[in-house]
Amino acid sequence: MNPLLIFFKKKVYTAIFLLLAVLASGIIGFRLISNYSWIDALYMTVITITTVGFGEVVPLDNQSKVFTIFLILISIVVVGYALSIITEYILSKNNVEELKQKKMQKLIDSFKNHVVICGYGRNGKQAAIKLAAHKRSFVVIEKNRDVIEKLQMDNVPYVIGNANEDEILLQAGVDRASCFITALPNDADNLFVVLSTRQINKNINIISRASQESSYEKLKFAGANNVILPDKIGGDHMASLVVVPGLMEFLDNLSIVGKSNINIEEIAVEKLYDTKRARTIKDLDLRRKTGCTVIGYKDENGEYIVNPEADLELAPNSKIIVLGRPEQIEGLNNEYNID
Repeated sequence: MNPLLIFFKKKVYTAIFLLLAVLASGIIGFRLISNYSWIDALYMTVITITTVGFGEVVPLDNQSKVFTIFLILISIVVVGYALSIITEYILSKNNVEELKQKKMQKLIDSFKNHVVICGYGRNGKQAAIKLAAHKRSFVVIEKNRDVIEKLQMDNVPYVIGNANEDEILLQAGVDRASCFITALPNDADNLFVVLSTRQINKNINIISRASQESSYEKLKFAGANNVILPDKIGGDHMASLVVVPGLMEFLDNLSIVGKSNINIEEIAVEKLYDTKRARTIKDLDLRRKTGCTVIGYKDENGEYIVNPEADLELAPNSKIIVLGRPEQIEGLNNEYNID
């Protein structure tokens, strides 16, 4: 918690303690001095502290009147102090939250080519974890204010609001982001968000979640580059564990993102050599230099070739997919100064 809020919280506790002390003193004083019952003593104390002006239970003698005068004077001071402290605490809390939001927005405004995640449910949170592990900048859009505390605990940059509104999308930096992931539970909401995002940023890569297979083509038509059906993927995976359990177990043990346990890496050829002069996979000789094996190739048009030939000529703006042990992948990154 913010130190300023902690300071004011302590003062609030002090003010509450003083109010209770005055209340207890009044009850005990009226009980002993005026010989009131406990209920009558409480009643007299409350109407005296709050200065509502109701009548006395019984006429007060001189001793009781003097006690009442002191009780009124003390209660005015204590109640005034308590009200000022509580008001100051509420205002300072709002100011701190506003400062936090401004600081968060300033951080988001500094992002470029980042990822925007719409929805922080199960799929959205998992996407955030993966991106954080891969050290990719991202922003979460979430309309449920109850999730704020979870976002703050996870130290996730966020924007609170409805992603259906262009203002919220722009606040998250969709216009300068490289990728947009919408993981809302409702397909209609995902469809609307995809349309809005594509309208703002024509070149952004949009990945959408879909619950129904019938939504797949609609989301693609709306502008999504990829549509993921979690239920279908989960079912296929479980069936594969029955049909080819050994292969799936091997694939499950491959790590694509992380800090020190990556087994597969996708690398742009520009990071490996000067593409002004054409080279082949054999020319790179990655197996001898790093121990990594090239298992895939993605050409400049986005088409994939699995297990490419060694004499395949690498085109500019293409990528290769390499497989290796974590230390071999790390060695490749160090060899070519890949971040």
